[in-house]
Amino acid sequence: MIGVVTTMGGIDLPALYRPVFAEQAPELDLRTPDEVTDPAEVAFVFTFRPPPEAFAGMVNLRAVFSAGAGTDAILACPSLPEGVPVHRVEDPDQALQMAGHAAFHVHWHHRNMARYVAQQARGEWSRVVSGLSPTHKRVGVLGFGHMGRAIAKGLMALGYPVAGYSRRALDPPEPGVRHFHGEGLDAFLDRTDILVNVLPLTDRTRGLIDAGFLRRLPEGAALIHMGRGGQVVESDLIGALDAGRLSGASLDVFETEPLPPDHPLWRHPGVLCTPHVASIPEPAFVVRAIRTRMLSLP
Repeated sequence: MIGVVTTMGGIDLPALYRPVFAEQAPELDLRTPDEVTDPAEVAFVFTFRPPPEAFAGMVNLRAVFSAGAGTDAILACPSLPEGVPVHRVEDPDQALQMAGHAAFHVHWHHRNMARYVAQQARGEWSRVVSGLSPTHKRVGVLGFGHMGRAIAKGLMALGYPVAGYSRRALDPPEPGVRHFHGEGLDAFLDRTDILVNVLPLTDRTRGLIDAGFLRRLPEGAALIHMGRGGQVVESDLIGALDAGRLSGASLDVFETEPLPPDHPLWRHPGVLCTPHVASIPEPAFVVRAIRTRMLSLP
């Protein structure tokens, strides 16, 4: 069964994954696009941001797998054949990585760790001794799929009161999570002191987190943005931070990546930036998931 792998930004996916496919899924013949002589033989594609012509001639394509958490660039590709399923590789390890990243940043904002980093640079011993219990900070997880559930479970295990928001009611519900859906977004934001965004990028979510959205959070709330670049209006976020409307933000994804060196987010005292590292797939786990799905197709 022939598959095609493309590059992914600065990551050489063919070099990284071909040895793993050979070891973990020898039934799947992974090739680079220039090694394919007949596109009609291609059964699957493993990609993230495919070029416009990536799927040309692949009339027997059976599945496309995303090399990252998002599928928006794949779904927008003009040569993607109609009706071909596009899959996120739902790897439990990636969900654990996302949960760990979220827990670190929730703790960072709850316990105001930026204050202590600044104090260390000054050699200053000054403590905040109230409000340390996780029960004092209500966390909201915006987007409640595979990743959102893992994040919620991790934060509840640390004692945080957690709510989740999704477009539709949960089925099944997540025990211990106060859930909001549909028209309940305002009520969800109103009770959220630390917002963790893991929404996918769609027409509905592009530019969603703007000045009006941020004003619906309680005064002094914090934002942890782990969804997709393009969801946060970055100038509005900086304005909310400068006005004291938000107490801080952690950003892992951006409108432009890599984030330009002169971008004001790099130097904003209320912002902690990471270079899109909330989760990095473990190749062996990803390949096993692809193998299982491909071999189960009729």
